[in-house]
Amino acid sequence: MTRYIQIVLITCGVYLVMAGTAMAADSGFSIPMSGALGAGLVAIGSGLGIGRLAGNAFESMARQPEVAGQLFTSMLLAAALVEGYTFYALYICSTQNPWPVAK
Repeated sequence: MTRYIQIVLITCGVYLVMAGTAMAADSGFSIPMSGALGAGLVAIGSGLGIGRLAGNAFESMARQPEVAGQLFTSMLLAAALVEGYTFYALYICSTQNPWPVAK
C-alpha cells in the first residue's frame, strides 16, 4: 500500500469515528456529510499538489540557480491558482445541501 493510500484511509477512518460526535451537537447549523467529505478531499488534494509544485520548483532551482527568480515567480503564480481553485471547491462543498435539515 502506498503512503498516499494509507493517509487517505486513516483520514477516512478518523472522519467516520468523529462523525457521530460532530453530528450529535445541535447548533442549528449543519454541513452535509458529502460536503464535509468533499472539503476534506479538496484539502488533501491541494496540499499534495502544492507540495509537489514547491518540491519540483526547489529541485529545479538547485539544479539551475541562474533561473531561480523566474522559477520562484512561476511557482508562486501556480500556487495562487491552486489555492484559488481550492477555495472555490471548498465554497461549493460548504454550500451544497442535498439533504435539507428539517427545523
